[in-house]
Amino acid sequence: MADLQDDLHPAPAAGELDDPSEPFPGPGAPPLPPEPYPSVCDLDEGLLRRARALLAAHPVADGYNGLPWALRHLSWYDLELGESAVDTDVPRLRQGHVGALFCALHLPEGLYGDRAVGTTLEQMDLVKTVARGLPEHLRPAHGAGQTADARNCGRVAVLLGPAPATALGDSLGILRSLHTLGLQVLTLTGVSWAGEAGLTRFGEETVREMNRLGVLADLSGARPETIRRTLAVSRAPVLCTRSAARALRPHPANLPDDLLAELGAAGGLCMVPLTTEQTGPTVRDVADHLDHVREIAGPACVGLSGTYDAPGAHPRELGDVSGYPRLIAELLRRGWTETDLALLTWGNVQRVLRGGDFTARATQQRRQPSTATITALDG
Repeated sequence: MADLQDDLHPAPAAGELDDPSEPFPGPGAPPLPPEPYPSVCDLDEGLLRRARALLAAHPVADGYNGLPWALRHLSWYDLELGESAVDTDVPRLRQGHVGALFCALHLPEGLYGDRAVGTTLEQMDLVKTVARGLPEHLRPAHGAGQTADARNCGRVAVLLGPAPATALGDSLGILRSLHTLGLQVLTLTGVSWAGEAGLTRFGEETVREMNRLGVLADLSGARPETIRRTLAVSRAPVLCTRSAARALRPHPANLPDDLLAELGAAGGLCMVPLTTEQTGPTVRDVADHLDHVREIAGPACVGLSGTYDAPGAHPRELGDVSGYPRLIAELLRRGWTETDLALLTWGNVQRVLRGGDFTARATQQRRQPSTATITALDG
């Protein structure tokens, strides 16, 4: 337990569908480079061998994958032998040395109440069905221990979440039910209790109940006031599952330097997405964001989020989950140490999961399940 206590405190490739010359949306956004960088294939083969060797020991914990929603739209698929209709299947997970996969439980915009809860439950069931149908490759997991056990057995740990907060239907009882079914991460956006003014009283109570259960808070896309208040209220580390550096790319979900610094000081984790929209069209653009987050927030605050099988294009050479060795090779070329790379790929996610587990055990000794309602607290 001592080590847990210490941890608590310390789509298509670009150019295939999208026009890379199209300017990035948003005021003051820089245009994309007129000429692509040299291909990562030009990297020294020795760097790629080192990258694969490092990933064999410290595989990637991918913080966001949209496979559940993508599979809902396919009448038939074969993830074991390979499936061209998606970015994620067993052969490419193995090639990319992915050891853990956070399966996003997507909800279309405008879906609330019972329909949102039902759609979330259907996706959770689908993920479990797929994982249990491939027992030699995938294993459902919840928490740090089960995630590490799956990796040690040569399986890809499959975790549920992030799910949008609308999946709760503003009910802490539904939060507890989703946790019982395996929910690991909840995104605090799209609801009245986590908005422009920050967390309401019910929002704060929801974060405390998440701490008691061991459900981690995801703050990607949240308003700055919500991020800061969650950092103040939460006793467990928080995640930003799809956030890069706004100083390099002015996307709304990317974090400015002041929030990156606060996230790092609070022991949180910024998982940089591999999308052209948020990070840029090349592997080197992604590496620039990773460099920046590491510099501002610290090496213990940076992780990876493929954002595969979600809307949007991906950088060249990173078109699906098999591309992670190319990214790690680029970071090795830049002088990243193996220690920092081990934190980036696996160690930081494990630290946050252990922190959530420890906080839950400690909180359950002094706090009963909350019976609060949004009506009683927020009126």
